[in-house]
Formats: sequence, structure tokens, C-alpha cells
Amino acid sequence: MAKGFNRGPAAMGGGQSGMMQQLQKLQKQMEEAQAKLADETVTATAGGGAIKVTMTGDQKCREVVIDPELLKDADAEMLQDLVLSAVNMALDQSRELANQKLGPLSGGLPF
Repeated sequence: MAKGFNRGPAAMGGGQSGMMQQLQKLQKQMEEAQAKLADETVTATAGGGAIKVTMTGDQKCREVVIDPELLKDADAEMLQDLVLSAVNMALDQSRELANQKLGPLSGGLPF
């Protein structure tokens, strides 16, 4: 018989109970990492800094700042485009932050 062919579950890292413990540990690590992400922020700007959007690592918009000088000369469509651009950039940065923090724990699953 080949070496190691007929070993029981105990020889393979504890069988199902060992796997459950590993899954529970991984779940706890994921929860802790996600909680930390909620506290971290990224900021994106558009219009040369006239629009600033701050987003948390768990994709919650925390702040939108519009420079009052922009409102003097801006039309509604331009303002909408700038805000939309800043929000999308902040979301992209937030997703990247989440992938950096959670990627090693998720085995590469996207967030």
C-alpha cells in the first residue's frame, strides 16, 4: 500500500472539526478587517479640487465638499458631472482599499 494512502481523518489536520475551526478563525479575521475598513477613508477630488468626496472603506459616502467659488460660475450640468466623477473615483479607491485589506483573507474574491 502507498505511504499515507489509508490514513484516517485525524492524520489530515483534524478532519471536519479542524476545518470548522479554520473557517471560524477566517470568519473572525474577515469581520475584524471589515470593521477596520469602516473606519478608514479615501478622498477623491474633481474639477481641480473644487469637488471633494470622502468615502469609507466599506463604500459609505461620508462627505461631499463643494468649493463655493465653483458655484459662482458653474452651471447645473457641469456641477453634476464633477460630483458624479468625484463619487465614482472615491468608490473606485474605496474598492481598491477593500481589496488590499480583505484580498489576502478572501482568496481573491472581489468586493
